[in-house]
Amino acid sequence: MAVVEAYAELARRVLAGPARLGRTRLVAVDGPSGAGKSRFAAHLADALAALPGAARPPVVHTDDLLDGWDDQLTFWPRLDEWVLGPLRAGRPGSYRRYSWVRRCFLPRPVPVPAAPVLILEGVSAARAAVRPELTLAAFVTAPASLRLTRAVARDGPEILPELRRWHAGERAHFAADDTATRADLVVDGAPRLPHDTDRYYVRIR
Repeated sequence: MAVVEAYAELARRVLAGPARLGRTRLVAVDGPSGAGKSRFAAHLADALAALPGAARPPVVHTDDLLDGWDDQLTFWPRLDEWVLGPLRAGRPGSYRRYSWVRRCFLPRPVPVPAAPVLILEGVSAARAAVRPELTLAAFVTAPASLRLTRAVARDGPEILPELRRWHAGERAHFAADDTATRADLVVDGAPRLPHDTDRYYVRIR
């Protein structure tokens, strides 16, 4: 059953939850490519920033840590070394962003402060390895045809061969990882219910 819920309420739920990654509340926004994960993560970050006394949390996109298309799921040790490990120890982290145009990691590090909340967005962000350290896991979904259309509109039709391989990889991962079932909430990334999309989202579980 679809229910319209406020990002502000979810933000309060996050802040009321336990910090399990050092002093940081780690929020994972997972789901397949083109489902609307980045939009959901951005709106949740906005809602957290709007709370009294709160600051906008850092948002780390796993796509920025991939070493190209073939690193779809194997990037995790890099994320753990650069970001999660330092935060686990109460220290700030940083990472080098991958350039999909230059096909290499850029030299300038992107800082990740040891903030009260960190939002990790991307395919496999809520994988089993990190679940014990998550304060909240959201799984964003949408019909496959729409997700494909969104991705091609964003990145161009030339990515179709890689994208189809990517979609097969994420389907296999989600099935083996049982990600959606184990998430705290499942979000409709293509809702039909009328609502203010900046302030509300549609939860389907």
